[in-house]
Parts: sequence; C-alpha cells; structure tokens
Amino acid sequence: MDNEKLAMREQVLLDIMEDKHYVPMKIKELAILLQVPKEDRQELKKALDRLQAAGKIELSKRGKYRKAEEEIAIGIFIANPRGFGFVEVEGREEDIFIPEDCVGNAFHSDTVQVAINPKKQGKRAEGKIKKVLSHGLTEVIGTYQQSQNFGFVVSDNLKIKKDIFIPIEASKGAINGHKVQVKITDYGSQERKPEGKIEKIIGHINDPGVDILSIIHAYDLPIEFPEKIMNQAEKLAVEVSPADMEGRLDLRDWQIVTIDGEDAKDLDDGISLTKEGAIYHLGVHIADVTNYVQEGSALDREALKRGTSVYLADRVIPMLPHKLSNGICSLNQGVDRLALSCLMDIDEQGNVIGHQIAETVIHVEQRLTYTAVNQLIEEEPFFMLMKELADILREKRHQRGSINFDFPEGKLIIDEMGKPVAVRAYERNAATKIIEDFMLLANETVAEDFFWQEIPFIYRTHENPDLDRIRQLALIIHNFGYTIKNSKEDIHPKELQKLLVKALDSPEEMLINRLTLRSMKQARYGTECTGHFGLAAKYYCHFTSPIRRYPDLQIHRIIKDSLRGRMNGEKISHYQNILSSVAARNSKAERVAEEVEREVNKMKKAEYMQEHIGEIFEGVISGITAWGMYVELENTIEGMIHVSNMYDDRYYYHEEDYEMVGADTGKTYQLGQKLAIKVLAASKQTRTIDFEMIEEGDEESGKSDDKTDCK
Repeated sequence: MDNEKLAMREQVLLDIMEDKHYVPMKIKELAILLQVPKEDRQELKKALDRLQAAGKIELSKRGKYRKAEEEIAIGIFIANPRGFGFVEVEGREEDIFIPEDCVGNAFHSDTVQVAINPKKQGKRAEGKIKKVLSHGLTEVIGTYQQSQNFGFVVSDNLKIKKDIFIPIEASKGAINGHKVQVKITDYGSQERKPEGKIEKIIGHINDPGVDILSIIHAYDLPIEFPEKIMNQAEKLAVEVSPADMEGRLDLRDWQIVTIDGEDAKDLDDGISLTKEGAIYHLGVHIADVTNYVQEGSALDREALKRGTSVYLADRVIPMLPHKLSNGICSLNQGVDRLALSCLMDIDEQGNVIGHQIAETVIHVEQRLTYTAVNQLIEEEPFFMLMKELADILREKRHQRGSINFDFPEGKLIIDEMGKPVAVRAYERNAATKIIEDFMLLANETVAEDFFWQEIPFIYRTHENPDLDRIRQLALIIHNFGYTIKNSKEDIHPKELQKLLVKALDSPEEMLINRLTLRSMKQARYGTECTGHFGLAAKYYCHFTSPIRRYPDLQIHRIIKDSLRGRMNGEKISHYQNILSSVAARNSKAERVAEEVEREVNKMKKAEYMQEHIGEIFEGVISGITAWGMYVELENTIEGMIHVSNMYDDRYYYHEEDYEMVGADTGKTYQLGQKLAIKVLAASKQTRTIDFEMIEEGDEESGKSDDKTDCK
C-alpha cells in the first residue's frame, strides 16, 4: 500500500473512532466494519500501528482500539542535569516540559511518546513520557571508576545523570581515571542503572589534551584521516605544472597578497586591487581546491563527511589533509597556485558595474597578517586604497540595512601541557574588516551571477525572523524607550539595524544586541536563493573558503562546469539530485562544529578560572533568569551569580522588565549593568563558573594583581 492510500485509511479509522456511537473494537471487528478482505488485514494493522505510535489512538488491555483520551505528541527527549527534561516536537514552537517524576525510563536523546497534560497549559505545555520509541544515544564518553569486581563510567554529558555499570569482563583493562568510550548495552530503568561495555580507551584524565579529545569523541568527529585518504593526498603534486596552467587566465604578474591571522596556515584567499579613474578593480582569488579533490574520490567523500574544519582551543580538525590545506591548495607566498578568481569593477558608490569569474593561475607576492596591515593602513598607498574601498562597501551595506553584531570573542592561550594560561578578548581591527568586506562582496557577486544563470547552486540563506519573536522583542525594548516598525507580514532588516544604532553606547546596549540576535533565525545552506536577512542581501553564497567548508568546494565545481561549457542536461540533473542533501548535511555539520567549539571553550575557561578563585573582577550583566544573573568579564569569560549568593536582599526575577529586584530594598539589576564580582567556584567537569556579589567598598580586597592574562 502506498503512502497516499495508507494516509486515507488512517483518516477513515480516525473518523470512525471519533464518532460518538463508536465502541472500542478489535482489529477483526474493524476489518469486518470496513469490509477489508483477509489478505489486506496486514495493511490495516500497519495503519493502526502508525496511528498508535503517533498517539492518536490507543489499545486497551483487551486488544480493542479507541481514540486516545490524552493529547499525544512524539519528539526527542532532552534531559536536564537536575532530573527534569523537555521534549522537542517538530513543528511545535515551544518544547514540552517533563517533570522529574514524569520522565519514566527515558534516556537523553530518546525518541519518545509524550502525553500532554491538559491542566498544565500555561506558557509552556507540560507532559508525561508514555513510551520510549527508539534510543538516540548508543555510545557515551566518560570517566571510568573501578571497584573490586566491576566498574562504572560517569558520563561527561551532564544530561546523563546515571552512572553506567560496566561488568569487569567488559572493562577492556581500563583503570581509574581513564576517559573511555562506552557502548550502551542496556538502558536500565528508574530502579536500575544502564549497562555498557568499553569500546575504546581515549587516555587518562591527567594526560595533556585528553579533555578536549573526549569532547571530540563525544560528538563523533573524525580525527585521523583513513590511510586510503592519506595515500591519495601523498600522490598529489607539490607544485603547479604547465599542464595545470593550460587554458587559465595568467595573473602571475599581478600584485596579489594574502591577509590572515598570525597563526593561519591554510591560506585560501588572496586580494588584488587597483584603481583607474573612478573605477576600482578588485580581485578576490580563491584556492582552486577542486583541481585536487575530484568529485566522488575518496578525498571528496571524506570532505563531505566532515563538512567543515573545526577550530578548537589548541588544535584544528581539518576538512582536508594538511598536504592539501597547508600545501598545494594554500596560497603560499612566492609560489604559483591555481585559483578561481572573481574580478570586479566597482564604482565610487560601491556598485559592481562589471565582473568576471575565471580559472586563473596566480603568484602571491606577500603573505601579510592583520596586525601588519593594520599598522600600514595609513602609510602604504596599496593598503590605503584597500581601506578606501572597504569603507565605501561597508557604508553601502549599512545603507541597505545590513545588521552588524560585534560581540567580543575570546581567544584561549593553551600551553604545551594543555593548560589554559590566558584568555584574551580578540579585537577586530581595520584589516580584519577590510578582508571581511571584500569576501562578502565576492560571495554576493558569485551568488547573483549563478542565480541569473538558472542552474542548480548552493546558497547561504538567512530567513526573515518569525513575527511572533519580533513582537516579543518590541514589547521588551518598549520598556527601555525603544520601538521598531514592522508590518503584519514582515520586517525589514533596516529596522533592526536602526535599533542597534540607537542603543549604541547606552547602558542597555548589550541587552538590545542579545535580544535582537535571539529574535533572528540561524543562517543555513539551501538550493533556493531566498536572500540573507542579516546582510540585507538578495543573493548570497559561500565561495571564499573551499579549504575549510564543503559548500564552497561544491559550488566551485558548479562554477568550473559552467565556465568550461559542461553544464548540460546530464550535469544539471546530477546537481539537482545531490545539492539538497549536500546543503542539509553541511548545515548540520556546521551546527555540530559550533557546539563542539562552544563546549571546549566553556571547559577551558572554567579550568582557567579554577586558578582565580577568590579574586575580584569587574564585569557586566549579560543574562538574567529566575535562578540568578550571568556576568561577562572583560576577557569574555561568563559566570553566574546564583540568587543565593546575592546576600544583601531576597531577589526575584521580573521577566517582563528583564530585571532582578530586591524584595525589601527594591534594588534592581539590569542587563548591561556593570558590577564587581568575586570568583566563588569553577568546575572543569560541569563547565560552570560561579560568582558572588561583593559589597561596595570591598572591591580592592582580593582583586587580581596580574591583569595581563585577563585582557
């Protein structure tokens, strides 16, 4: 039976059971009622099973079917370390809250059937887990602890509260303190611990780098490249040959530079710039990785599997082997390299009045750093011209409504033993902004070109915010004297941009920035050119980083097929078949990479603050909840002041005003407010940092003498 017929049968069954005269029936009675022949009763059972799994009908102990008395939903259970949890249901805006006594046997990441409590329908629905449909987690990373005749593993994932029992014969020789990967063999119950067997010993908890390695394993990220991949990489040429250059535009006599961070090794973008009269000639030259990573090859399949390079505190998990990413594909100084170049003619208003996308061969004249260029920007004509054009492009984006979130980023300094020795706020200078402006323009130009060619492509899209979220934002900012204009159907990015400009340098600037960011959707990859809301761009793609992002590599192939006249019906059909999957996989890979980076940073920042217990720092309130206030220090480290550590009063959270208010004194704390805190505790294991309020006048006692490592 096909899906359409099955859906029709399910609807008939639902209609019958909703009739007020219906009495519960067994499958045989339903078959007679519906005149279903014996040979089709298996299909009837399939329809009933699907309806039951969806929670729309239920089966009595006597085997009779009836309409479900409770509203049932199916979703993913997300456990909380405190014992309760939430169920995420696709298509449902709010998660369903699951109290601790309603969790049942559900394990973190399980697909579950949840009954929604009709009496608890406030801001967030509440429910009870009825049934576990499937398990989401099959392996866990944790620390092994040994007993005389058995062992157990304490999970690194705090959402898994129960230790995992390990029979001695399944311990693989692990000892106390080993970080291990455990395969779950029994998920246990409310009364019984889950059970597992050790699959892999990652290393000892005290060994340098094992902490980060454990997080990498927890997210199942590939670390080493398979031997087959490395062998293929080793066979690649180390220099560009005359045959490689054939048919390419030769730009080796152009002044082309790369501008990157001091420690960058995979240089995938070069810049050239001249000006004739009123026209700027900007070249953005991107490493032609596709020349070495052929579609369908082992290298290509591994790159697609990884999706992106992952940048962590003390290491990079690259998308491509170093032989490529730091070698033949890297635009190193003083050597010939193959590139895809976007050559743009730009007028003094920042409009691209002509462009050419071409396969080229280039020779980078100089490898420069952001720091060096920032110092030369007011002295050297070449860099003065860069700044001149970048300022024009930035102003043009601003005029059309591009939104600029400039949150400070923290840079962790890790020593050779894996210890964090400093955390510094990473400052973006004029040089970093110049490169960003040029890359954005190239990405827009390429996206628009291929949109009008009407051939399959991967775009970088950012959808308009949900209007409900914008209305909620409008209500909150109204308390601070701000307004935003939006129609019933839509909001223009310029309105949010104006809001951020108005809030600039105000006490509530951080509040407005964070709330605005939270009201927006996440950018993703897709095959439809729906525009980029945050950039206020009609056309946008990722073209500029094929060494570290697979979507860029994929669209380079499409560009080259188009340039070489190979975009025939067969090619178009091929790309139509694969691009949706490529876009979805890479959007997911990007989210995982961001989460791993966030978890590593939280862990290392907590480890760093373990050496600063009792010291006093200044910070700003970055978040307020019912259980306390988050405070961000100048070096981007964030910790929490629990309400129990606000000693001078009993404080309560006023959600409508985003304030913490003292019951007796009426004293209020708001987002963006500056205050002094003392470091109370920090835990590398839980990745948390606790602060406490300090009385006015006590700021000097305990204040850190050494400020150099906290800036």
